[in-house]
Amino acid sequence: MKRCLAGFGAVLVLIGSMVGGTPAAAQELADFDYENLSFRGFALEAGHLWGRRIEDTNTLGLRFDLGYLGPGVRVVPHFTYWSSELKRGEVARLETSVERLIENQTGEPADVSLGTVDWSDRMLGLDAQAVWAVPGNLLTFAGVGAAVHFLNGDGAAISGTFVEDLLDSAKAGFNVHVGLEIPWERFRMYGVGRFDVLEDLNYLELRVGGQIMTGPSAPGER
Repeated sequence: MKRCLAGFGAVLVLIGSMVGGTPAAAQELADFDYENLSFRGFALEAGHLWGRRIEDTNTLGLRFDLGYLGPGVRVVPHFTYWSSELKRGEVARLETSVERLIENQTGEPADVSLGTVDWSDRMLGLDAQAVWAVPGNLLTFAGVGAAVHFLNGDGAAISGTFVEDLLDSAKAGFNVHVGLEIPWERFRMYGVGRFDVLEDLNYLELRVGGQIMTGPSAPGER
């Protein structure tokens, strides 16, 4: 929990510094005015992640564009889902821990096989992105974000056990990301690389998305 709170604190400091010190190149995008903070569109995303404790897997997501909170600072809530399997080394570590627990309680050696253990995540997040217009009618962005990860463990051997309880949890996390965006009048495409960190898991993700615009572009975006 202390790590989660520290992560949230770091994200808040970074977001504050972005709002207070956005690069001059982004000043043309939007003035500091809450009139620029409004729902402007939504995007469907697909990606692929590489995790430390889980097998590589695909991701699906939904992004909402809330416009600009400050000069060049865009606010982006999002939802992401992925499902994967624990790496064999992680499963072996859990098996060893359960064997030791049984042996300590019964005095008898145990041979535990957990088989395949699935792990999935439903993540709700909020990103702050510093946005720059660059030559070629493109936008680049870099940002940080905070999120809540609702993790769920599953498997035939762990169902209803304390191992499943260990994997079922709600964790706070944060991310850093960079991306490139192609804006048009009512539609835009983008690609983004993200690094997500939470208490006992971190992963690198690459994703692409297409956004339908329901509101006007900000000054300097096109």
